[in-house]
Amino acid sequence: MKSPAGRHGALAPLALFCALTLTACDGRAQIGASRGDRGALLELPALSDSAWGALVLSLSEEGGYFDTDNLISNERSYLHVLAPLRRMAGGAYVGVGPDQSFSYLAAARPAVAFLIDVRRDNLLHHLLLRSLFLLSSNRAEYLARLHGRALPEGTRAWDDRTLEAILDRVDSLPADPAAVRATRRAVAALLRALPLPLSDADLATIERFHQEFVSQGTGLRFRTFGRAPQPYYPNYRQLLLETDARGRQGSFLVSEEDFRWLKDLQARNLVVPVVGDLAGSHAMRAVAGWLTEHGVGVSEYYTSNVEDYLWRGGDYPAFVANVRALPWTSDGVIIRSYFGGRRGSFPGLAALPGYYSIQLLQPATAFLRAADSLMDGTRMSYEQVITAGLIDLR
Repeated sequence: MKSPAGRHGALAPLALFCALTLTACDGRAQIGASRGDRGALLELPALSDSAWGALVLSLSEEGGYFDTDNLISNERSYLHVLAPLRRMAGGAYVGVGPDQSFSYLAAARPAVAFLIDVRRDNLLHHLLLRSLFLLSSNRAEYLARLHGRALPEGTRAWDDRTLEAILDRVDSLPADPAAVRATRRAVAALLRALPLPLSDADLATIERFHQEFVSQGTGLRFRTFGRAPQPYYPNYRQLLLETDARGRQGSFLVSEEDFRWLKDLQARNLVVPVVGDLAGSHAMRAVAGWLTEHGVGVSEYYTSNVEDYLWRGGDYPAFVANVRALPWTSDGVIIRSYFGGRRGSFPGLAALPGYYSIQLLQPATAFLRAADSLMDGTRMSYEQVITAGLIDLR
């Protein structure tokens, strides 16, 4: 469950749908023809800190609100889409939420990533994680710094250890006040050097987020304000040890190769946090414009379950218009989560045993064809729109 970008209410009428979309109501989706494609472009040049900071500011909107800090995901099924993503390379990634996007990046290896969320706090959270990537030479150091544990001795010896072994080390140690202070000093120095207008309140928020990981350890769970936590929400350790639909582990911390690839992408400033509404009028269009200007198509767009809120809030037409504005690759996909509740009810969909969420992987072409039908007046449920032409995850 991620930050929504809409209000509750009835779905906007067809006339509003047509008015908000980029094409006329008798038009059809055009993907991969006149727009940028993945092609041979697998790497973009690094951005300077000043260029990266200017990009973050120019793309971002004014922040909104959702009732959670969203420090970790509550989608235990989030890795089930990895097998198809591993067959992709290059292009651009656009996605919401905290660090589950890192696992999608490690699998798909895009050329650039835009991490967008309606909450400005999500940007602050990603500034913390970016700093930890830059400070850490490997997975063991990253997790030690994230959870405020003493750094491992003989760091290089941990390169070949399993993720379970690294997590066991973190779980076996108490928080180390000296290690926490050292990490916070180093993070603060990196943050103050950024060309972003970070206030004392922003820095305090980042420190508060870090303290949650320190105090809760790998047992940290997704939490909302004013809503009871669900017993089936996974903790951070469980999320990191999850598997794809074939049973293969796949988080970004499973291998040093994936971690170091992500560290390099962060160091080259090609992970760009953006404050924005998926149905808003600026951020998504600005991302689309930047990608078009640089000749890069969107290969993966992760929306979590934001669309459910947009549908119920009447903002879905604006979301669809923004999807159309993106310069898609010919094989671009949308990644979603779908929650079936405590009874595990998934209309027409099969959840893996024991999971209260499922991941959906849909070609962007199939989604926009469904949107065309909706515009033509076909009565369709939300589930029908997001499940059209689904890709087999195995």
